[in-house]
Amino acid sequence: MRQHEFEDFDLFDGQPSRRREARSRRRGRLDEPEPTRSGRLTEGERVRLAKLRDDAYTERLLPDDADRWSTWDDAEHGPLPRPDWVVTELAAVDTDLGVLKTGKEADVHLLRRGLPGTPGTLLAAKRYRSDEHKLFHRDAGYLEGRRMRRSREMRAIEQRTAFGRNLIAEQWAVAEFAALSRLWTLGAPVPYPVQREGTELLLEFLGEEDGTAAPRLAQVRPDPDELKNLWFQATAALELLASEGLAHGDLSAYNLLVHRGRLMVIDLPQVVDVVANPGGVEFLARDVRNLAGWFHGRGLGEHLTRTEELLAELVSVAGIG
Repeated sequence: MRQHEFEDFDLFDGQPSRRREARSRRRGRLDEPEPTRSGRLTEGERVRLAKLRDDAYTERLLPDDADRWSTWDDAEHGPLPRPDWVVTELAAVDTDLGVLKTGKEADVHLLRRGLPGTPGTLLAAKRYRSDEHKLFHRDAGYLEGRRMRRSREMRAIEQRTAFGRNLIAEQWAVAEFAALSRLWTLGAPVPYPVQREGTELLLEFLGEEDGTAAPRLAQVRPDPDELKNLWFQATAALELLASEGLAHGDLSAYNLLVHRGRLMVIDLPQVVDVVANPGGVEFLARDVRNLAGWFHGRGLGEHLTRTEELLAELVSVAGIG
């Protein structure tokens, strides 16, 4: 009999030798096969981790009719001091209540954010689009004076690739969020910018608790005294922007809201640095002409608007005269 056979059998009773039993015990169990491995994890460990992930997902199921968990943790936040109505708890949920406004570049939705079982806070969710059929109009003129760090990004924007279109959308969102943050801090009549995540802005909702949005200036029919008051509010806003070297760039009665008697400036993605932009004076002039034209059409006289004097003052305040 060969040597290894002596090692495997006891010569007295033919039972497995102690050495073989020891080898079996070292394997853990006598009849258990070697585990199947996937990468560095055993199959059993992979299944266990998958179950843990499934359990975690189950525990995070959205309550009620919510559409998502709060995105606060992953977003860029608005300026301090933060209003006390801003919901920052990560356990909060967001519920989309429908579209408030559609546009060429973005849609605005009504969103409710709050902890489950609480009334929550209404927000305006502005979501920029980048699909090729709705490219930003006149973006070349507005973007002049801005710089992208990477030539690859500039090429993508110039060629309008899918990547480039998304960069444009995000650039508009970044620009509007920065402008709103800056102007809100200065006390300008703009909605508080709650957060930005990618191409979505969450803004203070200007309206009523029932979800009724504040009307655009173009929708109101003010009496003569109200009309005059709204004009002075508008010129004060223009002067504040100009003092920061900025022009709205697309100001009209359609992107001004009248919220409880106060004129509020919205839609600021194309805000123009009138010092860096060669067409800065023209952007200021266009804002003045568009605004004054609406007020003249409602009966406010040129002796009150004095548009040429107003433009000269804005140019001087901006430091480009």
